This record gives sequence, structure tokens and C-alpha cells, in this order.
Amino acid sequence: MDKVIEIHNIVKNYQIGTVIVRALRSITLDIQKNEYVAIMGPSGSGKSTLMNLLGCLDTPTSGSYILNGTDVSKMDDDFLAEIRNKEIGFVFQTFNLLPRYTALENVTLPLIYAGIQKAEREKMAIETMDHVGLGDRMTHKPNELSGGQRQRVAIARALVNNPSIILADEPTGNLDSKTSIDIMGLLDDIHRNGNTVIVVTHEGDIARHAARIIRLFDGEVAEDIPNEKYKPA
Repeated sequence: MDKVIEIHNIVKNYQIGTVIVRALRSITLDIQKNEYVAIMGPSGSGKSTLMNLLGCLDTPTSGSYILNGTDVSKMDDDFLAEIRNKEIGFVFQTFNLLPRYTALENVTLPLIYAGIQKAEREKMAIETMDHVGLGDRMTHKPNELSGGQRQRVAIARALVNNPSIILADEPTGNLDSKTSIDIMGLLDDIHRNGNTVIVVTHEGDIARHAARIIRLFDGEVAEDIPNEKYKPA
């Protein structure tokens, strides 16, 4: 299998006043194309810092990060923004939809940044909305949608550019249990269709959807194991 992510000896330190916080301590790991990975850990374990690095929202203090063959660990903000739009589809706990835009307009945003012409981006966005089961909600604004529908719009926006990885941060954190099951079922489908999916979560029932579970503790990988209960469909 091809490696989509290669991280070697990643260290991330933050300075708060005169105190240096060591958020990540020499993390090394690979993620293969079409893997389904859950990153777990208690508050303060470093999982949010690692997610920010994987998502090119931040750069490490030291170490290397190769994303789909490109070393992104020392790139400037403009290059990182370009890489994010091309390679990474984000799904956030709080959905992060623009309230004045329709569902379809929210989904087309990554395509606008990618410079795709209007007719083509609308076609791509409509196909993706259909794929997540929201073909009849395209003209609705976020406040006219349920929490589960908003998260489906966010997932469609993450998928529309055909990114290398889908990075989901607590994707069911604001949803009830039934809706959470539906959303995780959708992420399972996305993985079956060939996407690399990384879920950052503190919930065991969400992590069990993944084939591999990485547990962080005090900024280090405490455990990196196959999920014995994983059942590919």
C-alpha cells in the first residue's frame, strides 16, 4: 500500500510566558492510503495538536511530515493553505458552515478556492450532496437543517475536492446517539469507497469504527494497534 502520511520524530512545543509546554514528544507514525484510523487520548494528551499538524493547520517544532509525497513540515502559511484545500477534507464537531450560504453554496467553497469554473463546481457539488443523501436540501441554509443534516453538508464539503484524507475532529460531538450512528455509517461508506479516514475522538464507540487505533498520552504514542472488533463491510 502507498503511504499517504509519514511522520518522523515530530516534536511540538508551545511557549506560554516563560513556560515551555511540550505538546508532542518525538512522534513517528505512517498512515497508508485507504486506512481508517482513530486517534484517541484524554484531554491534554496531544491529540488536538497532532490533528492540527496532520491537517496542515500548524507546523512542528522539529521533525518531518510527508503528506502524499510532499514535505509540509517547514512550509509557509500560503503553501499550507494550498495543500489543505487540495489534500485534506475537514469535518469539525461544530460543522463550521457559513450561515448565510445555502447548503450547496457551502459545499462549493473548496472548489472556488481551487479555481474551478462555476458550472463545473456546481455539478461536482450537486453530485456530492446526492452522495451524502442531501439532494433535496441543497437550497436550505444551515439554520433550516437538523444537526445531522448540517454534518452531512460538512462531510460533502470535505469530500467535494476528492482530497487525500478525510480528517474528522469529534464528528459526532454535537449530535444525539441515533444521528451519531448515521454519521459514522456515512464515514464508513466513505472509507469503503477508497478514502483515507482519520477520526480524532475521545469516545470508544466512535473509535471502534476504525481499523486501527492510536492512543496518545502525554504527547507520545502510548498504543498503536489494530482494532480487533473492526468488521469491514
